[in-house]
Amino acid sequence: MGQTVAKDGLLWAILAVNGLVTAWTEREIVWLFALSGTVALLFKAPPRPSSRPAALALGVAPPWVFQGLAGVASWPTLYRVATYFGEAGVFVFGSGLAIVPFLRGGVVGQFHWLNDRQFLDAVAVAMITPGPVVITVAFIGYLVAGLGGALAAGLGVFLPCYLFVVLLAPHYRRYAENRSVKAFVNGVTAAACGAISGAAFVLGRRAIVDVATFVIFIVALALLVVVKKLPEPVLILGAGAAGLMLRATGP
Repeated sequence: MGQTVAKDGLLWAILAVNGLVTAWTEREIVWLFALSGTVALLFKAPPRPSSRPAALALGVAPPWVFQGLAGVASWPTLYRVATYFGEAGVFVFGSGLAIVPFLRGGVVGQFHWLNDRQFLDAVAVAMITPGPVVITVAFIGYLVAGLGGALAAGLGVFLPCYLFVVLLAPHYRRYAENRSVKAFVNGVTAAACGAISGAAFVLGRRAIVDVATFVIFIVALALLVVVKKLPEPVLILGAGAAGLMLRATGP
């Protein structure tokens, strides 16, 4: 992503705006991503008139399968879990932490399935397991509606990605060098960078709550800057061990 915005003032501006908005609202605003891509398209590859036409039963299951924090989830709740995370799979651009503000906006702010502490724990669970941060949706779904919720959330967030690849992959190469497409994608990429920056701020506000957590944050950041290619599992396990030691020796 850094190579995309490296020497482009417009993309840096898009990145900064998205970072500030994400940090301020603590949400990932879908229409702002689309607007970012459109702005980049209009400035870098404005469309030109063309003479060519435009191409354009879950079944019966035991109650424990749907047992969440608030009890056995209802079918409407399970449906809402699947559709909400399906929206996340369709509309969230970028990787990793880019999905965090979007999820918090719905999971904590809109539906009140989890509180801030539980949401932060869900993100932490995703960070200490192999795979992308987006797998936190399965843990969130499990907390809301048990095993059924985890399956619904996982299917909802990943299915759109596979459908896009299967349905659109044959056409990607045809438009890969199109100036308009490249400009739009660059704008969206810059917006995703900004959202990731804002997500780091949102998580930091809730994770760094005292001197001990601040020290762990500074040491971890320094190690990432100084030690090249530091394995993330080693850093996470070390930070967890430090947290346990500080808690054991604290008041």
